[in-house]
Amino acid sequence: MTPRTLTRAAVAGVAAVALFGSAACGSGFDDSAKDTKQSSGPASLQILIGSSGDAETKAVQDAAAKWASSSGNTATVTPAQDLTQQLGQALAGGTPPDVFYVDATRFADYASVGALEPYGDKISNTDDFYESLRTTFTYDGKLYCAPKDFSTLALEINTDLWAKAGLTDADVPTTWDQLTAVSQKIKAKKMVALALGDTRDRIGAFMVQNGGWLMSKDGKQPTADTPENLQALQYVKSLLTNGYAKFPKQLDSGWSGEAFGKGKAVMTIEGNWIKGALQNDFPNVKYKVVPLPAGPKGQGTLSFTQCWGVAAKSKYKDQAIKFVEAMTAGDQQVAFAKAFGVMPSRQSVRDQYSSAFPADKPFIDGVAYAQGPVNAPKMDSVLRDLEAGLQGLATGDPKTVLANFDKNAKAALGG
Repeated sequence: MTPRTLTRAAVAGVAAVALFGSAACGSGFDDSAKDTKQSSGPASLQILIGSSGDAETKAVQDAAAKWASSSGNTATVTPAQDLTQQLGQALAGGTPPDVFYVDATRFADYASVGALEPYGDKISNTDDFYESLRTTFTYDGKLYCAPKDFSTLALEINTDLWAKAGLTDADVPTTWDQLTAVSQKIKAKKMVALALGDTRDRIGAFMVQNGGWLMSKDGKQPTADTPENLQALQYVKSLLTNGYAKFPKQLDSGWSGEAFGKGKAVMTIEGNWIKGALQNDFPNVKYKVVPLPAGPKGQGTLSFTQCWGVAAKSKYKDQAIKFVEAMTAGDQQVAFAKAFGVMPSRQSVRDQYSSAFPADKPFIDGVAYAQGPVNAPKMDSVLRDLEAGLQGLATGDPKTVLANFDKNAKAALGG
């Protein structure tokens, strides 16, 4: 599961969601959802997923077939070409799939207009889901949907280039000061220290490491323009202006993992999806994964997750919830992890996962200090403006970037 900035195709989907959202406010969408009759007898569930590839599609289809066979229902799993667009159109048209992947970045938009059935209290042992993941899918105090898996950011180090720079295991940075120190040594060897994504989904980790974030925990108030966030962006700006860190486009790459794979940087900050990408595209790169360096306020990383959404208009809500229960069972999550590389959202199978994938320990350990994405509706244009500000951070004013976010977010939220 790879977090992505919005593509033009996805923006079209966002527009569809916006249309359905504005229409819902004036057409009693919530009321009609509550009036949906539960169909008795065997269900014919339609499930829409945003698949990472053939391995994920097959794994989910096989799990769905197993559930259908044992429950007497049918379950058709369809991989979307563009999940945001297709789901937005289906919701707007009033004919949504019964069950579907909901990305954390879209969750508040769907929940705020009554498109999702808030079934969280009907799933067994919800406390077993990591707290940060439960928080991500909570809206107005209700856990709406079960987290299906997650990813976090960590620091990847090219071990050959690390040695070439004269560095050893003792030099692995665990603080911002140490990151600066090793970056200086790497630059002295005419190499780039860090390939850093130019988005909130990477730079935001530094805010968390200094005790800051963009929004309040309840998603009601913007909190970007604070001393903690300012110090974090000033630090990132120093990495950029000193030439210690470079954005992917400066390294002739589409994303940081590509720059890292090409050997254009000694380190990068990416999630556990980088493992598959490097295996596929740069199989000869030797690297190791370590936790992100801690900031002045401690350790911090970002988490990326999706939940199993159930449509408020589904005629098969009871069966859909039972399907989700099966998909989020511990053993099933471990099977998904082995099939296509995700990390289980249930704490009870953490040891099983760590035993199977010991090299991923820094990623799964990160959930203890991870921050989820902005959890508020109507934030697309606000976040795009923030991204533009971050992309110009090397020559821009961090204070202005943060103040603009707060101003734009308040306007979007009606504050």
